[in-house]
Amino acid sequence: MLTFYHAPQSRSGRVLWLLHELDVPFETVRCDIPRQDGSGARDPRNPHPEGKVPALEHDGALITESAAILLYLTDLFPDRGLGIAPNEAGRGAYLTWLFWYGGVVEPVYIAEVLGVADHPVAQASFRGRDEIAARLITALDGRHWLMGARFTAADILLCSPYLYFPDATPDHPAVRAWIERCTVRAGYRASVERN
Repeated sequence: MLTFYHAPQSRSGRVLWLLHELDVPFETVRCDIPRQDGSGARDPRNPHPEGKVPALEHDGALITESAAILLYLTDLFPDRGLGIAPNEAGRGAYLTWLFWYGGVVEPVYIAEVLGVADHPVAQASFRGRDEIAARLITALDGRHWLMGARFTAADILLCSPYLYFPDATPDHPAVRAWIERCTVRAGYRASVERN
């Protein structure tokens, strides 16, 4: 059984989206979490070591962090075609997109919010918004999805910040069309209704 620990309007929304795309049974435990405005508190039902979301339990295993959960789920349900299997061509690119998000994309936008994006360490470590835009534009120019003709969990993860912060979206037709293709999917719409 899959038990998904979720807080509405949080990073766990992208896992909820993937669960709907996978069309597999899961139980949702809605959790309170500390919010940036000072509201909320750690929920004792949440098994995440830091009280954050998302978290997923499966047959006694606890998986946390968005990219790890997306990878775990797409490997668990390879027949759904939302990931790239270990023995399949494109696995390296798929893993790169998932981990590039956590290692570069999210830190860049957080550094901007904190006002430290221009710091030399941030620039040397994470690059900047222009580099993120260039990489997405290159990947999506003439293609429907990050992995080419196939929608994957990488599209869910990489598209997710622009759904919450549309002003941060790279101003390019290929990127905007990709986000539109993502948001018309039934799995996305179901997750929004449930969120």
